[in-house]
Amino acid sequence: MEIVNKENAIRSIVKSAVKAYANGFSTRHLSELDNENGVINMKIHNVFIAALGKEIQYYSALARSLDSSLGNMLESMAISIAELNYKVSQHVEGTLYREQTDYIAELLEQYKRSENRRIPKIEDYQGITQKKGTASTKRHESDYYLVDEETGMHYLIELKIGGDLDNKKARSEKEALLEQYCILTNKLGEEKVKILFATAYNRYGEGRPWTQGRVLQFFSRDELCISRDFWNLICKSEHGYDVVIDEYKKDAHYINEALNEIKDAYLPNE
Repeated sequence: MEIVNKENAIRSIVKSAVKAYANGFSTRHLSELDNENGVINMKIHNVFIAALGKEIQYYSALARSLDSSLGNMLESMAISIAELNYKVSQHVEGTLYREQTDYIAELLEQYKRSENRRIPKIEDYQGITQKKGTASTKRHESDYYLVDEETGMHYLIELKIGGDLDNKKARSEKEALLEQYCILTNKLGEEKVKILFATAYNRYGEGRPWTQGRVLQFFSRDELCISRDFWNLICKSEHGYDVVIDEYKKDAHYINEALNEIKDAYLPNE
């Protein structure tokens, strides 16, 4: 795809995603105006928030809904952009050996322990395809499994929009990624598969180091694909992040208009 055509395609996806999101967000909340079980109305009986005033009460409820649903929109938008450049799947299935799962379990325990903790490195699982013996077939759902058909590279991506890695799930999510890695490398060889932990934006500020301890407990710095790196990867362009953010800013007024419409309905006298 030519550079100009690719940029136009990316911009079209972003604009379409933002407009659809704004329309859906507005429609949903307006339809719940008289529904006591609606997202916003369910929060109005929190007396501790209500004591701060109706406007705070409204915004505190809306903000949670906005943050969650906006993240879902960004995930879907990223998949659509990735499909311009990669073969995209959301599952991995194939042969996995018990010796590999045993090694993965041992490795993750070393990452987890409080004393003499092992610092994650990509080298930790290099050579894991040599650990063979008792075979089984396993299927994993995946956030993003991208295949670059031009280079033959396969990317397994765990995407957390803002970077939050749940304390209770961090170990199991890295375990799932490593098992997917084994399934693929058992077929393709290790040089063709890469594991990445990705975020849609840098919670510490664009260009600043990523320091979240829970992530770094289980992922090496070489596995991080933060903000600009993530968008550049799925856009398959060193300018991908700039194009996505530029177009999003141009289209953000659709979301603002939806928010104003919702506010007028829930706070008519404000």
